[in-house]
Amino acid sequence: MSRDQKAADTILLRAARIIGVDRVIESANVLIEHGRISRISETDSLTAPDATVVDLHGLTLWPGFIDVHIHGAAGIDTMQSSAEDLARVSQFLAGHGVTAWLPTLVPSSPAQYQHAIDAIAELMRAQHELAMPSASRRDETPAIPANHARVLGVHYEGPFVNVAQCGALHREHFRVFESIRDLETLPAITGNGAVHLMTLAPEIDGGIELIRELNQRRWVVSIGHTRADLDVLDRALQAGARHMTHFMNAMPALHHRSPGPVGWGLLNDAVTCDLIADGIHIDPMILKLILGCKTGDRVALISDAIAPAGLGDGEYQIWGETISVENSRTRNARGNIAGSVITMLDAVRLMLSLGASQPDVAKMASLNPARLLGIDGERGSIEEGKRADLVGLDAEKNVRFVMIGGRTQS
Repeated sequence: MSRDQKAADTILLRAARIIGVDRVIESANVLIEHGRISRISETDSLTAPDATVVDLHGLTLWPGFIDVHIHGAAGIDTMQSSAEDLARVSQFLAGHGVTAWLPTLVPSSPAQYQHAIDAIAELMRAQHELAMPSASRRDETPAIPANHARVLGVHYEGPFVNVAQCGALHREHFRVFESIRDLETLPAITGNGAVHLMTLAPEIDGGIELIRELNQRRWVVSIGHTRADLDVLDRALQAGARHMTHFMNAMPALHHRSPGPVGWGLLNDAVTCDLIADGIHIDPMILKLILGCKTGDRVALISDAIAPAGLGDGEYQIWGETISVENSRTRNARGNIAGSVITMLDAVRLMLSLGASQPDVAKMASLNPARLLGIDGERGSIEEGKRADLVGLDAEKNVRFVMIGGRTQS
């Protein structure tokens, strides 16, 4: 192997301030070998003669953000996109610190679902082949950039949710669970370690049985768009549903005589939740309340972004209707908030502004989403042996450096 080839596989990051799992390291060197974090040293003794050296002085190194709930960005909707379209979303996300994501699908017809899954699966195959020697790649592999946020699988938001808590989802596509055939109409992604996550309402007909079936298939189950009572929520937890989707949104408000899903989720340490931290879906004071109850170990950040994210204010045709964006607030024809137009970076900035510690925010943006998906052995924190998915932020929390799988963002 030539010196140049070795250098491409070995990178030494110097003088970085690092956000660790439980502490901040004010200055350290990080050795990257073959796409993984090989060593972290707080002294200047770490050397690698054949390495490419990158000086990160003045930057804070964060684990790459993982967005488990996002419907699109940069004008592209996950329900209508091709593999190449999804790759463009991945490029946009990488520029905002996201190194991995789950395209999220809204309740739709079987044909629409199949189109979306085919595109996701095609991009995941291309990602897999990108890591292989060029001679092994197929001619028909889509041309995708080497350094883009990796698609991890799919998030089905519905269709097994409560019509009384539809939010911006189209209730004509909602379903109940009567038999395995109802689940077989939702296409799955085969191969390449694809993760499958489903948001459901456990109180629908057959909801608890559905949770058990999804757990047997090793799908991640999250409770959302729900009006479940405490008994049903307890049974859902026992059946394997241990997370809650965009907590407090698409759920009944907390009431002093009816705690409902919000009260249950706040006090149940066995349950984690994710939040849309845009200051619109949830008031900043309530974000602080949730964090005080759940702590940084049980909260994940999501964007819930839709196609106009990154495009600014205007009117957009999404999911068969007009959705307007004004002052960063989305609204559909029914007057409901219809997702967000933030990125994970925006959510990180907001949580930091509310006084959350940097290690806690790193957990919320990276480690906790990885734990939810069962991939925290590979991703989600800056630790030796893990994938080199890293983001460098300057003092103003702007992205100045991105590394995905050991490859720097150009």
